[in-house]
Amino acid sequence: MKREPKNINPFTDFGFKKLFGKEASKDILLDFLNAVLVDEVGEIADLEFSKNEHLGATELDRKVVFDIFC
Repeated sequence: MKREPKNINPFTDFGFKKLFGKEASKDILLDFLNAVLVDEVGEIADLEFSKNEHLGATELDRKVVFDIFC
C-alpha cells in the first residue's frame, strides 16, 4: 500500500505551531524570523521558548494562548 505524503499548511495556527513551535525547530524559526524581520529589528541571534498559555489575573480576565511565545 502506497502512502500519500502529508503536507502541513504553515499559514494556519496548527501548521505554524507544528513547524516552528518546538525546541528542535529553533534554527528554522530563527532563520524565518531573520528573513522576515531583519530590516525592522536587526538580526535575532537567539531565542528561547516560553510558556504559551497565560491565564488572567482574575476570573473576569481573558485567557491567552499563543501559538509560539519566545
